[in-house]
Amino acid sequence: MSVKKTIAIVAGGEQSEVVVSIKSAKGIFSFLEDSGYNRYIAVIEKDNWHVLLEDDSTLPIDKNDFSFVLNGQKITFDCAYITIHGIPGEDGRLQGYFEMIGMPYTSCNVLASAITYNKYVCNTYLKSFGVNVAPSIRLRKDDVITADQVVEKVGLPCFVKPNLGGSSFGVTKVKAAEEVEPAIAKAFAEAQEVIIESFMQGTEITNGIFSTSKRQVVLPITEVVPANEFFDFAAKYKGESQEITPARLSAKLTSKVQKTTSFIYNTLGCNGIVRIDYIITKGDRINLLEVNTTPGMTPTSFIPQQIPHAGLVIGEVISEIIEDAIARKKA
Repeated sequence: MSVKKTIAIVAGGEQSEVVVSIKSAKGIFSFLEDSGYNRYIAVIEKDNWHVLLEDDSTLPIDKNDFSFVLNGQKITFDCAYITIHGIPGEDGRLQGYFEMIGMPYTSCNVLASAITYNKYVCNTYLKSFGVNVAPSIRLRKDDVITADQVVEKVGLPCFVKPNLGGSSFGVTKVKAAEEVEPAIAKAFAEAQEVIIESFMQGTEITNGIFSTSKRQVVLPITEVVPANEFFDFAAKYKGESQEITPARLSAKLTSKVQKTTSFIYNTLGCNGIVRIDYIITKGDRINLLEVNTTPGMTPTSFIPQQIPHAGLVIGEVISEIIEDAIARKKA
């Protein structure tokens, strides 16, 4: 009889997105209910690393080998499914730690994670491969810029947001010059860098993809119709948007978007499940918004919506990715 594998569903983080990460972890935990794995949610919050048990009690994690002790028995993990949104699980730090201790993990490697976490760096890099991106400005803490300079470079309206982060925390749609300075301050409250991007009028879509040694699957596209002015936190997590899967795109444009998703995924050298956000502007121009290497996995998130539309079972997809991560580590 084969021994059950033990999987860590790694959540937490050091930013506002921690609440979303915990929800994603609980989603993955439920998706894997019939997988045959021993499942534990491992929470990383700065210096507080612990396993969250089903009765909401916690046990400390030994950082030397990412193990914990339960009822006097040391528990080690066969694989880590990373679902931290933000630092340290989306920017490559946690991936580097797992590489050092020899732990298989499901997400992108250190380099791909670091590139994609920095929106400005990622967009600039992919632009060199012909991917369309919005004109933008990157600001660091000591940089000085006037509202007039922002308007001259990217125009109005524009989006001011943390360059390092997600879930629409700290994002402002700026419509007037006097709104620029407070919007920048709001974004800096979330991250050490800020990106200011030109507003693009069009249809917002998002497209999931995953790859294993057996296959690469580009999922159906979801069209996002926010009730608010843009796809903010309320639209993402409080149901204040209309999400249409498959998106109302022509067959030709659908194919073009999916090919772009595959191109970006492969160019960056991604692993596991990735979700890429776009906006389609006039003339069916596909513009990259963001690459999400640890996308939300709550039951209402985009990926769990798209997988059934592809005729797949989400628990089986996650299990396939876990097994592939383990196999890659052994190879």
